[in-house]
Amino acid sequence: MDASTSPLDRYRIAAEPFYQPVGNEVSVFEAAWQHRLPVMLKGPTGCGKTRFVEHMAWKLGRPLVTVAAHEDMTAADLAGRFLLGPEGTVWQDGPLTLAVRHGGICYLDEIVEARQDTTVVIHPLTDARRVLPLEKSGELIHAHPDFQLVISYNPGYQSAVKDLKESTKQRFIALDFDYPEPGLEAGIVAREAGTDGELARLLVTIAGRTRNLRGQGLDEGASTRMLIHTGRLVAGGVPLEMAVRAGIILPITDDADVRETLGAAISACLP
Repeated sequence: MDASTSPLDRYRIAAEPFYQPVGNEVSVFEAAWQHRLPVMLKGPTGCGKTRFVEHMAWKLGRPLVTVAAHEDMTAADLAGRFLLGPEGTVWQDGPLTLAVRHGGICYLDEIVEARQDTTVVIHPLTDARRVLPLEKSGELIHAHPDFQLVISYNPGYQSAVKDLKESTKQRFIALDFDYPEPGLEAGIVAREAGTDGELARLLVTIAGRTRNLRGQGLDEGASTRMLIHTGRLVAGGVPLEMAVRAGIILPITDDADVRETLGAAISACLP
């Protein structure tokens, strides 16, 4: 490999991802980065957590290795494993190991979805040791000076079965995310969906109706991401009512009664 290249070069973000700050999250993250503190992002689905991390990685000029956690994810999926190649058995770094070894930001998205016996692999990276023990290869990797760990999860889906252990949570500083206030959210939707302000404000009003039904048949209200998708459907020529049904009502619930209630609430908003 050329000395000027890095295995993380393909993880660099070339263009600035749009992100609209809603509080002091940018300055807090920058301070955390300065001291290489691990960061935990907490907030509902589709409120901008991933976009925020992408924006900060671009702003700091660091490669971003993103891992979408899932219930079948093993420690080997993060750390790496031995593979059989033409010249015999070779070790292949996992995404976490790549970031640790070469100095990137590793973002574990929806970490609560992973098995708890998998998440403990990150513990030695989140304290003063900053090391990653590779049990299968016997290697102990000291984190690159530019390595940082970021995780996210949705507290709305916590349960006795699926939650982060306190021993994990307390290793991170935390940033709380939520949907922006209506005026700010409308501006984001208009920009990202390519729609006019009037439609964006209408979609945000609809989102408010769905969010008011949380705990009354809905686990989550319509996310900012869903509003952007719906706006893009309208911009693509889909009639508004059809776009709202396809972009908000159908994805948000499978319960016929809840859909009917939700549809009635939304219809009151439509022109």
